[in-house]
Amino acid sequence: MIREDVLAGLPVQSAVPALRHALDTHGCAVLCAPPGTGKTTLVPLVLSGLVGGGPVRRVVVAEPRRIAARAAARRMAWLLGEQVGGKVGFTVRGERVVGRGTVVEVVTTGVLLQRLQRDQELAGVDAVILDECHERHLDADTVAAFLLDVRAALRPELRLVAASATTDAQGWARLLGDAPVVEAAGVAHPVEVVWAPPARPVRPPHGMRVDPALLTHVASVVRRALAERAGDVLCFLPGVGEIGRVASQLADVGAEVLQVHGRAPAAVQDAVLAGSSGVRRVVLATSVAESSLTVPGVRVVVDAGLAREPRTDHARGLSALTTVRTSQAAARQRAGRAGREAPGTVYRCWTEAEDARLTRFPSPEIKVADLAAFALQAACWGDPTASGLALLDPPPAGALAAARSVLAVVGAVDTAGRATERGVRMARLGLHPRLARALLDGAQEVGTRRAAEVVALLSEEPPREYGDDLATAWRTARRGGDAYAGRWRAEAGRLESSLSVRHPASSRNRGSAPHPAPQSPAGPGSDDAVAGLVAALAFPERVARARGEGAFLMASGTGGELVAGSRLRSAPWLAVAVADRPAHAASARVRLAAVIDEDTARTAASHLLVAGEEVHWENGDVVAREVERLGAVELSARALKDPDPALVREALLEGLRREGLRLLRWTREAEGLRERLAFLHRELDAPWPDVSDAALLDRTDEWLEPELSRARRRADLGRIQAGQSLQRLLPWASGDAARLDELAPERIEVPSGSRIRVEYGGAQPVLAVKLQELFGLRETPTVSGVPVLVHLLSPAGRPAAVTADLASFWKDGYRSVRAELRGRYPKHPWPEDPSTAEPTRHTKARLSREAGS
Repeated sequence: MIREDVLAGLPVQSAVPALRHALDTHGCAVLCAPPGTGKTTLVPLVLSGLVGGGPVRRVVVAEPRRIAARAAARRMAWLLGEQVGGKVGFTVRGERVVGRGTVVEVVTTGVLLQRLQRDQELAGVDAVILDECHERHLDADTVAAFLLDVRAALRPELRLVAASATTDAQGWARLLGDAPVVEAAGVAHPVEVVWAPPARPVRPPHGMRVDPALLTHVASVVRRALAERAGDVLCFLPGVGEIGRVASQLADVGAEVLQVHGRAPAAVQDAVLAGSSGVRRVVLATSVAESSLTVPGVRVVVDAGLAREPRTDHARGLSALTTVRTSQAAARQRAGRAGREAPGTVYRCWTEAEDARLTRFPSPEIKVADLAAFALQAACWGDPTASGLALLDPPPAGALAAARSVLAVVGAVDTAGRATERGVRMARLGLHPRLARALLDGAQEVGTRRAAEVVALLSEEPPREYGDDLATAWRTARRGGDAYAGRWRAEAGRLESSLSVRHPASSRNRGSAPHPAPQSPAGPGSDDAVAGLVAALAFPERVARARGEGAFLMASGTGGELVAGSRLRSAPWLAVAVADRPAHAASARVRLAAVIDEDTARTAASHLLVAGEEVHWENGDVVAREVERLGAVELSARALKDPDPALVREALLEGLRREGLRLLRWTREAEGLRERLAFLHRELDAPWPDVSDAALLDRTDEWLEPELSRARRRADLGRIQAGQSLQRLLPWASGDAARLDELAPERIEVPSGSRIRVEYGGAQPVLAVKLQELFGLRETPTVSGVPVLVHLLSPAGRPAAVTADLASFWKDGYRSVRAELRGRYPKHPWPEDPSTAEPTRHTKARLSREAGS
């Protein structure tokens, strides 16, 4: 019997007429309705004709999570007074509960993607509802783009609803061709905000790590909430591990503690959604409870303020979830759960000032996630560059290029980026393309079941207590009775079944070498060997060779370190399955890996295997070797007796760039010539050359040849006369080279007859000369119109004064210098009027002797 009383009380009822009209006139609509209004349960029943009359239409509802898909189907079936599998069913990965009479089918977005790839017309489907589209999951964005293609080219009558729990829907409306936005008001009870930050600072999250002090504080806030407020408590935490740790601290809290996340058993999910049986409850949940699930009885929310988002380091090939501060939008969603049924309270574990600094919305997954699976879906759809897809945000060019490179390596696309037959098969496995490659190729070497079991381990990281050794974790899962082991067995069975149809060996990645039977220190065919081969096939860039003290170098060039006490520390080679790089760390932290040998590494990462001559500058000289490398890992090397001269020349240039032109032979005359040329370039510009390091290194062909090409080592550079080489840059063709001594003379003749060297190394030419030699000179000497800076020296050659205006110095400054020095140097002339005195470089006695003669 249909529960008409419950249906009538759902707030979204008020929006149903407008939604029907929007779909009748436009074919698409955006439905904005807060959590708990019935958008996920009533709207599909109305559009299918199961409730409210109208023709029966088949409706597919796409949810971002399996737990939400199951819950929505159960709730709709309950509203109809039926069991799931009748008029309402669901399909998630590894589980399908539908019947011949199913009209409303709830699926995950991943399942709908697979269905669209197999049947682009979605034959028999009249309407699709994309639920929780505000969460911006990558699969949901991709499904929306594909469905818009279907409507435009194949099925214009297909109805499409984008359902969002927030009112920020204009972007979706534009994407759906300016579709109408239909809003349903929720029952908004007031929610009091209590700011409950930790008393002492806690370390910010990095990677997957959350400061235990924060989790202890969250547990204490839950206790406080139970004491201060009535009703059930819903506590938001970033992940399964944090939920478990907080639950352990609430064992004696006097309430039923339930844990809700995507991996929770169905019985636990049902218990949470069924409501309280009279015992007060504390529900510890991930973000799945923000909008995908409605938990009855909640009056209090405790928000840790953290969330998990995917992040990818494309340069190093590391992808992982990372812990981030929640967004303002997510915090509002979480708080709203406390006020769905009655006035409530949210305890936020941060300050009001911090709240203002939170980002407004969570990052769209397409902006931050690994795009390999997306790129494969786009290639299979016939749009390898994704340029023709209607997406709210375009994929970042660098991330998409990295993803397409991965697809090429695993044989999923051809040289034009189109999906190969192998790529289409990989896309249908419901795995990341890396894992699909490991399953397909691994099955041919170690058998379907064993390959499926290892890939199942890689698709969902085992609990930390399983350890960091993949083979040991495999054995633990086999004999384990925990929830993870149950999920692992189900996934392994699904993967084994997916390979039951035989495919010819030609579907393997073209160009890849046949895989030898796996070997490892534990023996051929052992768990260690099989786990290592399959992991290496999945992550070939992460095969890593030991470099001592638990440290490894991956083929990608990333360093990796094992925790102290790991049995893997003595392994010569590893296939790294899971690694992350903590903030500010130089190396990645290896969390899961398997022992392999060099042959396995060579096989799995054969596309990274290169051999050739390497000539470069190292430790201050040219090093020439014939090297074999696996990516960044050097496998073997031997000295080259007769390296390629072009490579040697480039290595010498590398040395000059790194250590500077001082490697050449610079005499005082050569330095002087360079300084004179720099002065002329600065003051007169062309045709005088730029002789800075950067400019000279850019023009080596013009001034360092043929000497550079004849050089073989550092010592040969030291024999190149830099001054002679610089002469080649003088403007000989214009004839200006002949004016070098005129425009920037090496020496200037002063009144005493001495020829004094001019120093051009500073901002202004410098003439350092004994004061008496300039007697009678009233104007400051100039060079190319630039006054020289005169350093006036004492008779002993020590600095006495500096001036750029000699006439002014004779008039004002000279008297004080004369007063100070005439007593110290009485043998030298100190006339009262130096501007008219006779210049000299001699003492008064010598001047007298010369005068008498």
